[in-house]
Amino acid sequence: MRSLVAGNWKMNGLASDALDRAQAICAKAGDGLPCDVLVCPPATLIGTMTRAFQDSGITLGGQDCHAEDSGAYTGDVAAPMLADLGCSHVIVGHSERRRDHAESDALIASKAAAAHRAGLVAIICLGESATEREEGRASDVVSAQLAGSLPPGATPDNTVVAYEPVWAIGTGNTATPADVAEIHALLRQQLVAALGEDGNNVRLLYGGSVNAGNADELLAVDHVNGALVGGASLKPDDFWAIVSAGRSA
Repeated sequence: MRSLVAGNWKMNGLASDALDRAQAICAKAGDGLPCDVLVCPPATLIGTMTRAFQDSGITLGGQDCHAEDSGAYTGDVAAPMLADLGCSHVIVGHSERRRDHAESDALIASKAAAAHRAGLVAIICLGESATEREEGRASDVVSAQLAGSLPPGATPDNTVVAYEPVWAIGTGNTATPADVAEIHALLRQQLVAALGEDGNNVRLLYGGSVNAGNADELLAVDHVNGALVGGASLKPDDFWAIVSAGRSA
């Protein structure tokens, strides 16, 4: 299947520097995209980035959405609003949301379902903490997160799953290819059990300190169909090196 490299800009960027970053990425995309490329900027920049990436082939996504389509939820962003701005995807269940906002698997499943109703692809994030890995519970934790976060109606067309071990996000520590292979094989098996043959076609991304130096190795692992990239996505040269690695994923 065609791989996907998604850049999560997190809470970084004002209009001026974001435009410069977008222009640099578009310049690299001038010869075509080696894989599917997605950029998820802060909500304040989505409108600006829609125009900046126009005609580049690069798609846009949100970093979160509410489980309801509208209502009295001050400060939240609904999935239909993201779609209205031109987004095709939205990240749900990122570990920073799970940790900082106490988001449960059930809430994440509701957000993914809201994304589906709006015609968006939900990127459902999973990952264990350092303590959970040290205790030998990584597989159990990630498996439980997938079971609880995958909504009814999930298909390869509307759902992507991203494995991001919490201890590797933004730390410079990266899971070994063997670690990634073990978890991704488990996720693939679980998706097939839940979705039948369709489970073989759900894209599985790896995230967690993916950079230009390790992308080739990580994206070559079985059942890794791309990457969810944090800090490196803010650096056009590094981001494009990861995108280029996606050519063979």
